[in-house]
Amino acid sequence: MSARPGPWRAGCSHVARSVVDEGEIPVNVSPGEVYENPRCGERIVVRTPASETGGKRSVMDLYVEPGGFAAGEHIHPISHERFTLVRGKLAVIQGGRKTVLDKVGQSILIQPGIEHRWWNPTGDKTYAICEVIGNGTRFEQMVMRQLFCLAVDGKTNAEGMPKLLQRAVTSLEFQDVLRFVKPSWKRQRILYEILAPVARRLGYVGCNPEYMNRKPSEIAVLEDLPDEVLAWHY
Repeated sequence: MSARPGPWRAGCSHVARSVVDEGEIPVNVSPGEVYENPRCGERIVVRTPASETGGKRSVMDLYVEPGGFAAGEHIHPISHERFTLVRGKLAVIQGGRKTVLDKVGQSILIQPGIEHRWWNPTGDKTYAICEVIGNGTRFEQMVMRQLFCLAVDGKTNAEGMPKLLQRAVTSLEFQDVLRFVKPSWKRQRILYEILAPVARRLGYVGCNPEYMNRKPSEIAVLEDLPDEVLAWHY
């Protein structure tokens, strides 16, 4: 396996410092960078990275293929997450209630700790703005630099979640960013703390430095946004 154990297990903040100190590719994402999750049918184009907001927020253009979806029902413990529709439709379940965004500028705000999941319920591509408010840098590290890379490398299941041993170390490393909700986090954490030492001995890491250094799939030109959308985010 390409993932290496040892000092890299100290977490993504340690990886970030080490990469910069060694003069390698910076770990912060930049406007126009494209990150893709082929398992879930997601394509993210970075609009306003957390590095430009002091880590306070991250704004992304989210393109979702027909039938595309977020990986697993989950919560964000300390972040707000807002979705605003640009075109197409986006279905969102939060706290057991379903909402379908189907008008330009229609927006939904998900509070920290609320169970949610979203998907494209149509046969056409959906385009929305996703803004994460709070913990933006860590969100970028986990989603774009870890989960999406795992999906590209075929290391996620049909639901887009990392396979069990990888999920154990990833979930513990990023428990401040995202937690899958089934089974309960309490039960997951007990299981992951049992599995994590085994996973690490086998070479799994929660924050893979190879992924932190992986270049985006391309650099894209950002689309102009209608006023109804801009009003929510800028």
